[in-house]
Amino acid sequence: MAPMYDHPGEHGADDPIRLLAIRDTPLSLDEVFRAVGDDAAGGTALFVGTVRNHDAGADVDALGYSCHPTAEAELRRVAEKVVADFPVRALAAVHRVGDLAVGDLAVVVAVSCPHRGEAFEACRKLIDDLKHEVPIWKHQRFSDGTEEWVGAC
Repeated sequence: MAPMYDHPGEHGADDPIRLLAIRDTPLSLDEVFRAVGDDAAGGTALFVGTVRNHDAGADVDALGYSCHPTAEAELRRVAEKVVADFPVRALAAVHRVGDLAVGDLAVVVAVSCPHRGEAFEACRKLIDDLKHEVPIWKHQRFSDGTEEWVGAC
């Protein structure tokens, strides 16, 4: 039997989506972490995606992200789905577009929930759905002079 909670903090917040953005400027871990602060949250999960120096056995020099004009609306739809499925107290997601170098932050998402397990699950769902459903494309440039477009994030 599922636990019964009487305290309002055990449930999702009325308006938990605190920050959603697609930006062409550097991302801030502190901004995202602050956005999901909530006194009723016992667990906060944060995921940071960075530009790595390799992919599929090839050395990556740099990459660029671009997005469809509907990307922010799709990001909101993904966030709303996570909020509907988990007791989210606060949620934030930002993705970078434009040219990035190895080591740059590409995406930062965070979710706070009453308990840690819910926060981990909700954060995982948020980043996985963002990568699969939000129309953001990656253009990788390799050290050998070749390049490739990757369908979604």
